[in-house]
Amino acid sequence: MNLVVRLRAFNWRPAREWVLIIAVALLAAFTLRLTLIQTYFIPSESMHPTLVVDDRVMVYKLAFTLGNVERGDLVVFNRPPNLESTELKDFVKRVVGLEGETIGARGGVVLVDGRPLDEPYLLTGVDTADFEERVVPEDHVFVMGDNRYNSRDSRFFGSIHKDLLVGEVFLRIWPIKGIGRP
Repeated sequence: MNLVVRLRAFNWRPAREWVLIIAVALLAAFTLRLTLIQTYFIPSESMHPTLVVDDRVMVYKLAFTLGNVERGDLVVFNRPPNLESTELKDFVKRVVGLEGETIGARGGVVLVDGRPLDEPYLLTGVDTADFEERVVPEDHVFVMGDNRYNSRDSRFFGSIHKDLLVGEVFLRIWPIKGIGRP
């Protein structure tokens, strides 16, 4: 039998169905990544011990479209415009101050509106270098790394506008032994 006859006799329906299934799956994955969830890797020690170098995390991108930013949230945000001396385009930090609050540090303790901030995520004995009080502007948040000795955060580049927020970290997916909510 020649090739043309064989191709005409071949049942193409299952092949077309598989192509359609694969195309729909790829489109769904692309849409999901674009709108809902994205993975990021941790390139520095600024969030140690919560997140360490080479951890992989999943970020819910609609977290702040559908809800509000809260103190303690782990957020991914785009590089602030006044921080151009780095190749990194995204950062992961913890929200410690909300719009309208006065934030500073004295005696190694972060103060929010004059009251000590409870920070159970910090290692025992870790303190925060003193910094002058400042008011978090409207539509901004004040972020800090959990590794206070090795983090470039709002103490250096100021509060970040909520428009820079990409989403909230909700799951560590790598390493496998560390899978879970950070």
